[in-house]
Amino acid sequence: MLRTLAPLLIITWFLVGSHDAAGQTPATPDSALEAILSSIEGTNMSLSTAVEHALNNATSVRKAEAVYLAAAGSVRREAGFFDPELFFNLNYQDLEQPTASFFAGAPILTTTQTTSQGGLRLDLPIGTSLEASLSTISLRSNSQFAFLNPQHTAFGSLSIRQPLLGGFAASARKALTSAERGMQAMKARYDQEVLAIRSEVERSYWDLYAAERDYAVQALTRDRGEAFLKETELRAKAGLVGPNQTASARTFLAEQQLLLLEREEQLDRASDLLSSLIGARPPDGAERFVTIDEPPGDFPLEPADSLVKYALRNNLDLQAAREDVESLRALSHAAGWEALPSVDLVGSLGGSGLAGAAQDVIFGTDTLRSNRAGTFSDALRQVGKREFPAWSIGVEVSVPIGFRSGLGETDRLEAEVIYAEQRVLEQARSLEERVRTSYRELVHGKRRLQAAREGVEAAQEQVRIGLIEYRNGRTTAFELVRLGADFAVTQQRYSQALVRTAKAAATLRQLTSGVYGNAGN
Repeated sequence: MLRTLAPLLIITWFLVGSHDAAGQTPATPDSALEAILSSIEGTNMSLSTAVEHALNNATSVRKAEAVYLAAAGSVRREAGFFDPELFFNLNYQDLEQPTASFFAGAPILTTTQTTSQGGLRLDLPIGTSLEASLSTISLRSNSQFAFLNPQHTAFGSLSIRQPLLGGFAASARKALTSAERGMQAMKARYDQEVLAIRSEVERSYWDLYAAERDYAVQALTRDRGEAFLKETELRAKAGLVGPNQTASARTFLAEQQLLLLEREEQLDRASDLLSSLIGARPPDGAERFVTIDEPPGDFPLEPADSLVKYALRNNLDLQAAREDVESLRALSHAAGWEALPSVDLVGSLGGSGLAGAAQDVIFGTDTLRSNRAGTFSDALRQVGKREFPAWSIGVEVSVPIGFRSGLGETDRLEAEVIYAEQRVLEQARSLEERVRTSYRELVHGKRRLQAAREGVEAAQEQVRIGLIEYRNGRTTAFELVRLGADFAVTQQRYSQALVRTAKAAATLRQLTSGVYGNAGN
């Protein structure tokens, strides 16, 4: 497969003479490179396992989820504003009060009073405020003029307040509408982050794959450099080459050993980046993760304009930005209504009740008695039947002088809407640019890989010819090692070409929010 497409460079390069002299059969380049790849120490990691770890452990996903949950909590809080509210209060009062009036009914007037109030409040999404309440008073007194002792008084009412210029639902529901839009935006960003982490893990995984190939090529180059140095030293002892040839071979080997250390550091760094991304480290004793999957060879190609349309229509980050605009627009629309004068329609409908234990009241030579008596439940019954009805209706008007506060808030929110709209436009243009860039990388992928493969083959042929000329004394070791260095560069480009197309496809899936590759499903 892709890993076995290694160059025939270095194998053909230095082993022909030395291995033939020893009577051995040279190894094939494919098997030599594969052997080095297989010998890289580390913990095997598949792409699907890496993605699974990332979805469970990636901090970016967990943060996006937390923001979404917070937005959902805000929606629940704002929706709770329209939930009915029960209220109740109870108060007991015991009072002794000295009197100087005959009509007080006692020199020290003692009263005990129990008052209570309970009911239900409700705010509607159209701005209506409703309150149904029942109030009671139970009074006991030592006054000789108390006709009812104890005396039970009750009053029930249903009151309403309706803003007439408040925009109704636009104003009353503005916080909930804004919170709902915000929650939808956060949900879209969370879903997009899940797609993003998948794509980012895939790109990081292929970077690790390329780093492994670069390390294997460099290790093979170093090994052949050692063989080349031994052959050059033998040829120098035989007088076939001068000491400068041996120095060139030794310099080349030293350089390859340094480059091998750098490749190993790059390999470890690529593994560390993947580990940090997925939130998992190799088990104790393992130095790094190593890949076991290979980049796909074929990817569906669609017109660039179609991919741009997919992205503009389906990209969740862009959808979230549009929801942000709608959230601000809800507040701006409500602010326009709230800048108007306040005109509220208020009204109430109620009834009273009175009952108690009738008492004889002696006033001079007359004995008086109330014709109203009954229990506490009688007072409540009178309220329920509205035997003593009451009602009211009115209008409350409030006009701010200058309107500066309301109009200023409207101007501020309208400017925020404009800013958010421009941010959406900017994001859409950037998205289109990134889609087209990834599309070009995808389209050129096969040709790029073919060109890189031809470069490897051409460099291999240069080395083969150079080796023949070197054996015949028509070129120097310096020229031969230069050809080897050029070949190492072509191998690195080949490794990058192997994964660049796969990374471009992963980016397109992210930008189109998963639509690319599934558009026909």
